[in-house]
Amino acid sequence: MTMGVVDLARELVRIDSPTGREGQVGAYLAAELERLGYVVTRQEVSPGRFNVFALREPPIVVLSTHIDTVPPSLPVHEDDTHLYGRGSCDAKGIAAAQVAAAERLAARGERRVGLLFVVGEELNADGAKAAAGLEPKGRYIINGEPTENHMAVGHKGMQRLDVIAHGKAAHSAYPEAGESAIELLLDALERIRAIQLPSDPTLGECTLNIGTITGGVAPNVIPSYAKAHLMYRTVTEPEPLLAAVRQAAGDRVEVAVVHRAPVVRLQVLPGFETTVVRYGTDLPFLEPWGERFLMGPGSIQVAHTDHERVAKRELDEAAVLYEKAAGVLLQQANDAVKRKS
Repeated sequence: MTMGVVDLARELVRIDSPTGREGQVGAYLAAELERLGYVVTRQEVSPGRFNVFALREPPIVVLSTHIDTVPPSLPVHEDDTHLYGRGSCDAKGIAAAQVAAAERLAARGERRVGLLFVVGEELNADGAKAAAGLEPKGRYIINGEPTENHMAVGHKGMQRLDVIAHGKAAHSAYPEAGESAIELLLDALERIRAIQLPSDPTLGECTLNIGTITGGVAPNVIPSYAKAHLMYRTVTEPEPLLAAVRQAAGDRVEVAVVHRAPVVRLQVLPGFETTVVRYGTDLPFLEPWGERFLMGPGSIQVAHTDHERVAKRELDEAAVLYEKAAGVLLQQANDAVKRKS
């Protein structure tokens, strides 16, 4: 018997699973899917953590999301309307809705729907990248992220950069004997912030966040090292932006690429409300899984916050919408077979 959407979401949220420590929630989910009759593959991504890939038959459609969360952990609790806790919105509630949708389709005799739950989305997408080695893949993948149950027409890319400055340490009473890496870095960041960023008519503006700045050892020491970590949400190809950043930074400062993901543009199905999202997802690394779609319950505005939550009504709606979308895609596949025969 299938657990209810909110019940399964609650159990998943109870299990702390920050990126790098997803093993326990993966084991719980895999065991639950095996109990329901799926053949489950546990694909190790790194020691102690694995993707969960569940099938009844070779899939046409795969429903997918991630099972890692950002820290810190938040205790699960609920009221009449909402489920609260880390992962309730991003993305364990989504996983529960996808399981429910697949079970409803199976109850109608449709067993060509797979489930793929990956690790590592919140850091470097290592789970989605590893999933390229799984088979069989099917023709369509519906990825789940908080889109308020709208189907996304696309999302921005991402480019994470380290800007690193090296100076010369000295006693702060004799600054002429050294060179401040922090001052070199601050000057470079001022020039970088002045870069005119591109825009896109659909995706909007490219944005920059200077997320962290580190450097120095003490107020009475001229700092010999400083580093800033930058996050661009991109709307165009990343190379021209990288070139502009390096030019603005100058020869005295190093710019290193930490992680990047391309812009994603997506198809949408008739009859679904649409949206554009600003954040990144695993979809750039799920391209081998066929035509990609993006939809899920919850609002990104509360994900990663100390009040993360999802409306129980939205979880139930999401299960219906995933079932509907998978049904449309399965019919498309059936029609394609008929046209060929």
